[in-house]
Amino acid sequence: MDVSILFAVFAIGLVIGVPVAACLGLSSLAYILVRGMPLVILPQKMYAGIDVFVLLCIPGFILAGNLMAGGGITERIIRFASALVGWIRGGLGLTNIAGSMLFAGISGTAVADAASIGGVMIPGMKKAGYPGGFSAAVTAASSTVGPIIPPSVPMIIVGSLTGVSVGRMFLAGAVPGLLLGFGMMVTCYIIARRNNYPRQEWAGFRELGLAFLSSFWAIAMTALIIGGLLSGIATPTETSIIASLYAFVVGAFIYRGVRLRDVPKIVIDSAVSSAAILALVGFANVFGWILASERIPEMIAQAVLAATDNKFLVILLINLLLLFVGMFMETIAALIILFGPLSAVAIGVGVDPVHFATFAVLNLMIGLTTPPVGVCLFVCANIARLPLSVVVRAITPFLVGNILVLLLVSYIPALSLWLPNLAYGN
Repeated sequence: MDVSILFAVFAIGLVIGVPVAACLGLSSLAYILVRGMPLVILPQKMYAGIDVFVLLCIPGFILAGNLMAGGGITERIIRFASALVGWIRGGLGLTNIAGSMLFAGISGTAVADAASIGGVMIPGMKKAGYPGGFSAAVTAASSTVGPIIPPSVPMIIVGSLTGVSVGRMFLAGAVPGLLLGFGMMVTCYIIARRNNYPRQEWAGFRELGLAFLSSFWAIAMTALIIGGLLSGIATPTETSIIASLYAFVVGAFIYRGVRLRDVPKIVIDSAVSSAAILALVGFANVFGWILASERIPEMIAQAVLAATDNKFLVILLINLLLLFVGMFMETIAALIILFGPLSAVAIGVGVDPVHFATFAVLNLMIGLTTPPVGVCLFVCANIARLPLSVVVRAITPFLVGNILVLLLVSYIPALSLWLPNLAYGN
């Protein structure tokens, strides 16, 4: 009976539009009050959830991304992507996707990608003759690449939950992230051919070279992050600080887009974003502790394994559940609450923990572009000034393609395990 209060308050909060972090906190508080527990449990469990060393790299990577974005990096990346693929039919759509893949190594979050790339590309695509719905849809779909290709905030959360090396988790997302991006490019090209969307003239190798040089220092940040992790010179937290210093030097002294007087505001904005994520982590940890004390994860695992112990069916059931949850719940909260019980189920039928973590994150990323609560859909629809229904119709082919990639990653473990095993050993 007590646990029903937890779920009821949480569900009511979501329905009336209360932020997810507040829903988690209020529902946990209601449960603690009903059970007559001391209120000090709430801050204690919150602090325990965020008192994890590896979570310190979240503020570092967010600050690095904001410094690079403030340095005018978005336009440089789009210029390079346009020179690379803009001459193909539907070139601006392909440029949008390629830009998101390049920007992924800087932002690490889907919403930042959608806002930064979308603010430039959606108006530009509409002006060039592309339908507004398609322009918003391709931007929203491609933004999901951001948290898959390293660095990735969800992968950092997974590392803190499992104890698996964050470096290993970053590398596990690299190949699936590239596969997701190339899959969306194929979908975009097919739609563009069918609808005879415009393409740009080939800019020539000179423009391609100049565009690459213009964006080189930004693209090199991804190599810096991955190189630091692979070499063992720095931990993920130390790498995030190095990336922030690098982003400041590049933004202020090479690209000259970041002025010294802008730095305090960028730091404050990064701190606010980081605090919001860590507050969500803290409240979700309280919620997860209550579920564990009520043995909900064990009940879920037993129910699934009682229905089937077939590895392939279990993976399918987990995918369906996470896709459904991703439609309604924020990614980090869903990971903290569901990752434990579902991981136990997956490992119980022989799924590698890193492999499971990769397709679990990929599931929830796809949920960011799935109605009714896909955050990236709302961001892109707002930029395009279109009703959400128009963008939902246009994004359907991309969702189908992304789900096909999800199935490939789910059932071919080598796609996520090959690179981390190569770097760190089996």
